[in-house]
Parts: sequence; C-alpha cells; structure tokens
Amino acid sequence: MRVGIIGTGYVGLPTGLGLAELGHNVICADKNESKVNMLNQGKITLYEKDSQKLLLKNIKSKRIRFTSSIEECIKKSDVIIIAVGTPIVDADINMSDMRDIFDVIKKTALCLNKYKLIAVKSTVAVGTCDKAESLIKKLNHKADFDIVSLPEFLREGFAVADFFNPDRIIAGVGSSKAKKIITKLYKPLLNKTKILFVNRQSSELIKYAANSFLAVKVAFINEIANFCEKTNADINEVSRGIGSDSRIGGKFLNPGPGYGGSCFPKDTKSLAAMANTFSLDMPLIKTVIRENAGRKKQISMRILESVKNIKNPKIAVLGLAFKAGTDDCRESPAIDIIDELLKHNVSISAYDPQAANTCRKILGDKIQYADTLYDAFKNADIAVILTEWEQFKKMDLKKISKLMKHKNILDCRNILDLKKVKKHDFKYECIGGKK
Repeated sequence: MRVGIIGTGYVGLPTGLGLAELGHNVICADKNESKVNMLNQGKITLYEKDSQKLLLKNIKSKRIRFTSSIEECIKKSDVIIIAVGTPIVDADINMSDMRDIFDVIKKTALCLNKYKLIAVKSTVAVGTCDKAESLIKKLNHKADFDIVSLPEFLREGFAVADFFNPDRIIAGVGSSKAKKIITKLYKPLLNKTKILFVNRQSSELIKYAANSFLAVKVAFINEIANFCEKTNADINEVSRGIGSDSRIGGKFLNPGPGYGGSCFPKDTKSLAAMANTFSLDMPLIKTVIRENAGRKKQISMRILESVKNIKNPKIAVLGLAFKAGTDDCRESPAIDIIDELLKHNVSISAYDPQAANTCRKILGDKIQYADTLYDAFKNADIAVILTEWEQFKKMDLKKISKLMKHKNILDCRNILDLKKVKKHDFKYECIGGKK
C-alpha cells in the first residue's frame, strides 16, 4: 500500500519505519526541511533504539522517503496517517492544541483527488475525527474518504519494538471499507495481535484512559513508598507482592521522582479538562495530577535537606531524560527538580548519555553538562539518580568515592546494589525504605 505519514516525531517516524519494514511504500512529510534533509540522507533525528538501522535499510530498498511537502504526501498516498503534535499550550485550560491537526485536515481536504483513508494517530480530543470529517465535507463536497481514529501506544525508547510487537491495535472506524484497509495495513502483525474495532469516540478516549490509569499506578506506588519510609516496610517487596496479583500486574509499580514525558502529564490534564466541558468532575485524575507535581517538589526538598549544612553545595544529577531509552526531556521530573534546586544557591553538574543537548535547549547554561559520567561527580556533595539508565547501574563506585567531596547518594530509581554501595562507605538513600 502507499502510505503517507504527516509528522516525523516520536510517533510518526517509528510508525513510518515500521510500515516500510512491513512492505508498504511510505512517504513521510514534515514542515521542518532540515529534518527532512537529514532523514533522506539516512541520519536519524531522534534517539530511538533500532531506528537508525531501519532507516538505512528502507531508504536503500526505496520503501521510504521524506518530503517537506504535505500536499505531495497526501496526493501520492492511499492511506494518510496524521501524527503531528498536540501539546498543551495554555496551562490554565490544559486542553491539547488542535491547530496543527486541523491545518493538516484542511490541506488534506483540498488535496483529495480520489478515495483515501485518513487515520488520526495523534492524541486528540474526543470528537476530533467527527469534526474533521465535517470540515473535509464542507471544504470539498466531492471528497471520497473515510476518517478513522488510530491511536498510538508506542513507548518512547522502545517504539520500534512496540510497533512490531503490539499489545493491541485500536481502530475507531465507521465503515466496512475502512476496516478492510486497516486490516490490510497491519496484516503482517495479525499473527501476534488482534485489531480491536470500536467507534471513533471510544478509540480517541482509550488513549487518554490508558495513560491516565498508568499515571494512577505511578502516583499510588509513590504514596506507598512514602508509607514504607515511615515504617520498616520495603517498597520493592511491597511492589512485588501486590504486582504478583494478576488483577493488578507488576508494571508501573516502581517508585521514583514522578512521571513525565509527552504523554502522561498531557493526557491526564487533557482528560480532566475535557471532562470539565461536559460538566463532569474527575477527582481521581485531578488528585493524580496534583500528587505528581507534589512528588517532584518533595524530592527536591529531600535533596536540599541532605546538603543544608553545606555552604554552596554541588549536586551531581544523573539523568535528564524523563526515562531511560530516550533523549526526550518534555515534562521530565529531572528538569522540574533541577529548576527547584536552582532556587536555593546550589550548583549542578548533570550527565545524561543521550539527553544533554535536548536539556540544554530547556535549561541553557543554568547548569554544567558533564562530558562523561564520572566528570559529573567531581567535588560533588551529593549524587542524585533521576533517570534509570543501565549505565548508572554499572558505575564504578570505588572511582566515584574518590571523586566526590561528600559520599552521599540519593537513588530515586532504586537501581544500585546496596551491598556494593555500602562496601565503599557511601551514605545511601533510596525510595521507599530498604533497597
């Protein structure tokens, strides 16, 4: 099939690479000409495991190419997948910004030259596909098309693997023709998973509901971790105990500095904001949002408490991305924690194996960016682990003990081996009591 992808970010690019690998002819459009040129040269523009290999392979086989012309992408495709961003731009309203979505919809309406299936993969407000359908019909009375909701469930850092091994494929459709096309699009994957066909509103809501439920689990386990710290309980044992219940499951029960990224914060806020438009209250979701913000402030205060008797303390921050496996710093707990720490006359040396350049665009020169992991520790009074990179688990603690001014570690991801830490006489704290 000839497939057009509009948007080459953390959703659009892995989706395009995945569909090309399945054998489809893919053309990806992005208004950023610099990014388009890099991609056509085989240079990946975001950090995502296995994406570079897939890009080079499918450029060579001529199954994927990139253009800055959205109109070209639309006209030369049978299936058009919209994967542009829908960020929150007004913190007072917390509704996702739909302007880019509807700009693409307008261009699509004017470029329809035969029947096409339009699939909205961006996370959009419930009812967006209905509005898009009405707009296309208004702008192009002769348009022959179906529009479907095709939400993404790709984990950043594992998007390529998730594309080829999906838990489920959700498709909000309104016609049998659209069902057949979606089935054909994903046919090579149907030996691993099934397509759940639902109505469009349900499909749009499933994405918000799934991420909000996972955010609830994160907020819950952080509250239980606080309880563990006041008792003799061990959060790791508690997590294993409740996670072994098949009704609960063990995923997203790791305590930490709070959730971040482009999905959980935006989707929880957007869901609560959408509910307000229907005069519905969502006290659980609102509490989770509030608790997550409080969690980051709580971790900040814990760090500051540990250096309160040190003049002009230096803090080594390990991890800037919102999680391991990505260079994405959007809504990263590390960024919010650093912002809070900087209000209190501290200096910060930070290291992240992938996200330093991304972070620099947010924080600028407010902090020092260590060139290597061990550079971050030089003369530090405390080291704080905020992202669970595998590299941090394997650090040379003996070497670090000689670099630090005071041998204090706050492990906000519970990734270090307690026996190894104690061997080198560190003052070590983790989240939720015992390690």
